This record gives sequence, C-alpha cells and structure tokens, in this order.
Amino acid sequence: MVAVILAIIVAMVGVEAWRWWHNHPPYGPEALAIQSSLRFVSYEEAQAALGENANAPLASGRDQLVLGRISWQAPPKALDGGYFAIFLIDKRTHHKPEVIAVPAPQEESVGLGSAGIESRIEERYPWLRGAGSLKVRDNEWRDNGNRLGVADEKASPLTFVALFPYLDKPHWEPTIATAPVAMSDLLLALVYMGPDGQVYWAQRLQG
Repeated sequence: MVAVILAIIVAMVGVEAWRWWHNHPPYGPEALAIQSSLRFVSYEEAQAALGENANAPLASGRDQLVLGRISWQAPPKALDGGYFAIFLIDKRTHHKPEVIAVPAPQEESVGLGSAGIESRIEERYPWLRGAGSLKVRDNEWRDNGNRLGVADEKASPLTFVALFPYLDKPHWEPTIATAPVAMSDLLLALVYMGPDGQVYWAQRLQG
C-alpha cells in the first residue's frame, strides 16, 4: 500500500514538473530589449514607410492611419514553432484594427489574423482584454479585428500601418477599431506564444 501511495506521489510530482517545464518561457522580454513607437501619418507617409512594393491601407476623409515600429534584438533561442503576437487595441472598445499592412519583404514571416487560443491571453493578463475574441454574453463570442503574428524572430525591425476607418452613423455596433481615435486610446503589446499555445509572457509597449 505504501509503495502504491509513493508511486502516485511520484507520478503527480512528475506531471507538475512537466507542466512547469512546458509552460516555462525560454526567456523573458528583457532579453529582447524591445523598442517601439506609434504615430499618426498621412497616406503618403504610410506608403513611404512601407516601401514601393507594398500597398498602404486606403484612407480618405476622416479615416486615420497609425504607423508603428517595433524592434528587438536577436533572442537567445529560435521561436521553434512559437510566435510573437503584436496587438494594437483601442482601450475604449477593446477592438483591434481589421486592416494592417507590413512591408513586402516581411509578408512571408508576418501574418495578419487571429487565433482562438489567444483568448487565453487576457485570462493571465486582464489589461490585454481584446487580444482574443470578445465575450458578449454566455456562450457567445465576437471577433474584434486582427493582430500581427510573427513566425520569424529575425523579422526585426518591423514596420506596420493600421487603418482606423471612420464610420458615419453606422446602423450596427462596429466589431473592429474605428476612427476617431486618440493616441492615448491605443495599447500596443507584444506577446510570446509557445508552439502548443502557451502564453509565455506579454509586454506592454505603448499605452
């Protein structure tokens, strides 16, 4: 009986040790020395920042364009199936932009979209509400724009342009970030996601 109890204890300790190892980040954000900036730009400025082989989001009237730049030094280890998720969120609505453009050379390593697994992020980091889908009521979730997913740690420095469209008296509640927006409304964050959906860490960059 004692041997059985000891075996169970050893198994439980082994499971907990594996969970710790599996969810333990290979390194923290301080290893990357991350730098970032955000500013409003005109369409012409956005196009110049992205280069001639990329198309800046079309903007007119009261639409707004935000130019972001993020850089990090080479991490101690490769991403190996993990990725960096970059979030730009309107803190008032917890919505993200739908359209975000990057320079052509980085389109292969930087993707636009969302992932259901990213709803775990705000469970650990409540200040990042909106990183995943937004819960509007029991068993009902709503998509709320896109983020950038960086699969190649060598993609630094990264430039992007996000569109905040102005909707004139919409008949529905927008599910994406819209104009008018002030710089103080914006939250920029970088999250390190593991290959199995682990939320390794999140770093607030702006806002």
